[in-house]
Amino acid sequence: MSTEVQSATVIKAPSEPLFSKKNIKVLKDPLSDNNPVTVQVLGICSALAVTTQVMPSLIMAISVIFVSAFSNLIISAIRNGIPNRIRIIVQLVVIATLVTLVDQVLKAYMYDVSKKLSVFVGLIITNCIIMGRLEAFAMQKKPWPSFLDGIGSGAGYGLVLLFIGVFRELFGSGSLMGYKIVPDWAYEMGYVNNGLMMLPPAALFLIGIYIWIQRSLNKSLVNVS
Repeated sequence: MSTEVQSATVIKAPSEPLFSKKNIKVLKDPLSDNNPVTVQVLGICSALAVTTQVMPSLIMAISVIFVSAFSNLIISAIRNGIPNRIRIIVQLVVIATLVTLVDQVLKAYMYDVSKKLSVFVGLIITNCIIMGRLEAFAMQKKPWPSFLDGIGSGAGYGLVLLFIGVFRELFGSGSLMGYKIVPDWAYEMGYVNNGLMMLPPAALFLIGIYIWIQRSLNKSLVNVS
């Protein structure tokens, strides 16, 4: 007796492009609509401390982008194997490993900047932005979108740091990236660098101005608390 075997045809859903509209939105949202500093109000402490010059601000921004992106990627890749009761510990171990790597690279190749950043590189471990994205995104999503979310969140943080760093160094020291911008004749005519820009309150004022500009341009953020 012959048995008719019907082979089931498995139809695979088309894979999502790496840079689909959804993934692009994940990458871009933290730059504006969901900025971790100006909308979520996270990472303020380091914004006050490391932004007296552009170079430390830039290096801090790159460091946070690196740690945020790769911690998101790693946690997302192993999320199904992490017991719920120790997930925070696992996340901290991953972040601490990446931060230690960043810290050692800075000490080896950019020692002067490392000294200026001081303990704030190590404090990336407890940065609410990184921990928040691991919990809210990487533990729920696939590795590639999580990686993009990490880049976007770090870049959104870095964008604010650079904005503050440019104004504080320019008006506080008369220079940018260590290069003198304000000419000598300006000082001879009575120009004086603004000492307030070298103090932490200046960063708060500048963050406030950034938030004001951002919400003036994007009315959807007006009611965001």
